[in-house]
Formats: sequence, C-alpha cells, structure tokens
Amino acid sequence: MQAVRSQRKSFVKEVVPTLPLYRSAPALEVRLEEFELFALDRLRVLKGISDGLSRGKKHDEMQKLAIELWKTNMRHPQASEVVNKDIISHFVLRLVYCRTEDLRKWFLSMETALFRYRFMNEQPEPQRALMEEFDLPYKAVGGSELESVIDKLVQVSRSLGAQSQPTASDIFFKVPFEEVPELVASRRVFISKGHAYIARNQVVSLVATQFRSLLSKALILTNRKWTTTIAEQEKDRLTPIVEALSSSYLGPDYSEPKEFGQISLKDIDDAAKSSFPLCMRQLFEKLREDHHLKHGGRMQLGLFLKGVGLKLDDALAFWKAEFSQKVGVERFDKEYSYGIRHNYGREGKRTDYTPYSCQKIISSTPGVGDHHGCPYRYFSEENLRAALGKMGVTGRAVGDVMDKVKNKHYQLACTLTFEAIHGSSCDAGINHPNQYFKDSQTIIKSKVCSLRESFKVPSEADIAYSRSTV
Repeated sequence: MQAVRSQRKSFVKEVVPTLPLYRSAPALEVRLEEFELFALDRLRVLKGISDGLSRGKKHDEMQKLAIELWKTNMRHPQASEVVNKDIISHFVLRLVYCRTEDLRKWFLSMETALFRYRFMNEQPEPQRALMEEFDLPYKAVGGSELESVIDKLVQVSRSLGAQSQPTASDIFFKVPFEEVPELVASRRVFISKGHAYIARNQVVSLVATQFRSLLSKALILTNRKWTTTIAEQEKDRLTPIVEALSSSYLGPDYSEPKEFGQISLKDIDDAAKSSFPLCMRQLFEKLREDHHLKHGGRMQLGLFLKGVGLKLDDALAFWKAEFSQKVGVERFDKEYSYGIRHNYGREGKRTDYTPYSCQKIISSTPGVGDHHGCPYRYFSEENLRAALGKMGVTGRAVGDVMDKVKNKHYQLACTLTFEAIHGSSCDAGINHPNQYFKDSQTIIKSKVCSLRESFKVPSEADIAYSRSTV
C-alpha cells in the first residue's frame, strides 16, 4: 500500500460478504488525506472498545457498543468503498502500532476484540466462509463419539445457566484445548484427552485465536520493515503522521471556551478547587506554593487556563503575580512573558496553540523538579491517596480509583474521581482536562439552578425585570 497525493484507485469491485483477514497489504494508491482520516475513524472504534472493556461492560453490552461504534465511524459515502476503508485503516494502524511492544499489545487486543464482535454479528454462511478461509482442519463431531460425551456437554451447559440444553443433533467441534484458552479458562467447555468440545456458537473463540495469531506475527514483520526501511524513506512525509497517530486526541477542540465564556482572576482559585482535574490542580497548587513552574508545567497549565477562558491580559497578570515573587518583575518580563504571548498566538509563528489532551499528558515524561504529566501515572500510591482525599474522594471510591491506576487505566481513574466528586456518572469518560472542567461547571451550575428553584431564589434576570416594572 502506497500513500500518494493523486486520486486513489479502487481495488474492490463489489462488497465482500465476509470479514477481511488482512493477510497482506493491498496493492493500491491512497491519498494522504484518506491515509490519516481513515486511520482516525478506526482508532475511534478501537478506543471506544478499550474504554468499554476497561469499565467492565458485560459481553452483550460490548457486542452492541462495538457494532454501534463501527456503524458510526466506518461509514463511507460510497457503499462500495466501505471495504476499502476497512482494509486501508487497518493497515495504516498496523504501521502506527507496530513500533513498540506496548503499542503492539494494545492494538492486537483491540483488533482481536473488534474481529470477535464483528464475527458474532455475521450470519451463519459468512461465518462458515471465514472458517474455510482460515483452513481450519476441524470437523463436526457426530455419531457414537458425540453420544458418548453428550451427558458431559449437558452438565457444562447447565453450569453456565443455558436456557436450552445440547442434544445429539447439535453441532460440536473437537479441537486441541490450547487453541481455545479463554473457553478453558472460564470453564465453558468439556475437555477430554487434550481436546475441547466446542459448540457452534463458541466457534468465535477458535476463529479469534487464529486471527490473533496471524496478526501478532504480522505486527512483528511490520515492525522490522518500519525500523529498517519505511521510517527513514518516509521521514519527511508519512513518518510524522504515523508517529503522531498513536497519541492523537479524537475529541472536541478546547482551544476556545464555548459554554462559559471567560474566567476572571478573582474566580480562578474557586474554580481550581471545584472544577480542575487532578493534573491541573496539582500544577496550580505548586505554582501558588513555589511561585514557579518549569517549562512543561507552564505549557500544560497555561494552555489549560487559556482553554477555560483566561484571556491573555489576565494570563500575563496571573503568571507575573506568581513568578515575580521568586524571579522579580524584570526577569519575568524578559524571560517568561514571551512564552505566554506565544501560547496565545501573539508571538513567533502566530500559532493558536491548543490545550493538551489526556493522551498527551499521560505520554509525557516529567523529570526531577517537574510537576506536569499525569498524577495517576507518576504519583506514588501514598501521594495519590492523599491528593484524592484533598479533592474529596473518600471511602470505596478511593479503592476503585487505585484499582484502575494499578491496571494502567489512568483516564478511567480520572473519570471515577470526577464521578465521586460530582455525584454524577460520566459515561463518555474523561479524555481531556478541559472536558473535565466543562462537565464539572455544567453540573455545578445545574445544581445552583436547582437550589434556586427549590428555595425560589430570584435570578438576576428576575430582579432586573422586577425593577423595570416598578
């Protein structure tokens, strides 16, 4: 597959009725715009599946979620191009996620999960066609062999709470037990003499294992090609795109506050206590305490404050009031004010910089004396528990947050913190510090309005109207 600026040539004449197995990259040309956009659409699907699994959604819920994500994000104006988009996006992300062991592990798990849900959503005929594509050597068990184990199969079915029990007329496959590890681990199959007897509706486990094995080997080969050839050859064109995609932020743009306008200097301390996520609250408190932050901290907090509505003049006044206590007014004006104006697009290239997303913050590596980055990732357990307690997270909620941290689900840990503090669910999850602030302010203002209604406290508009009628 080659990315070019010219028009892409279609290689699929009609929609294929089965799922692609992505055995080899197609020989086609892809426009750079589609190269990136298709990959981002598929990435939204994979990250949605990852969030659902991390939040402990049940199997049926995950099946529904995965199909909805696929239908929403993987559409194409031309029906005949849907398969092309599927294949192109997979191979682009394979290139993106082949580069490190952690990236490969995540991509392998999510692509296998996606394949599983899509396979289960297929009709029996396409499912059988996929099994034939894998060239699986297993045949259905029948006759006396099935009759000899049917009682055991019924016992397994009953232990799983199945509504209907298997009979000698049902289709079962006999496979080596190591090829269906998840069924064995969850005790959902009968095992005899090294073989597992799997029902027809459990074939997805066998097929998914085969798919995972193929993709795992392919990722290793892709990594070799990337490191030895592609990365250097495409260093001025594709390499920057590939390297950026794995940490891409896929949510709304928080460059400018839209819902709440600007935040004033007199309100900033109250807002920090009520609506700043832990990563920003940590920086804000360190700035108030030490009257200084290193470059990484200034960028992370400064762009966040810009996104929540702190105007340039107020930003200069805010940072100057803190830094001048340590470095003096003259040094601040000489060394630091330029950077603040630069973030607001008033210096240098005049770029209007955007606030950092959770993904970018989590992937940063703070050094000694730095306070930026994600506290859920870098804080010790003791410090994190203390910080959570200071924010008002107590009891069982602290344990739930720590469990997510131990499993490296840092954004989910932040989401649980948000839910514990605000007493409200956040099904979409926290993906951006400015999203945390916006959602927090929405809840707080809603509660204020509810209290006002309960106690019949007149609003400012009501008071103004009353005065005008007197």
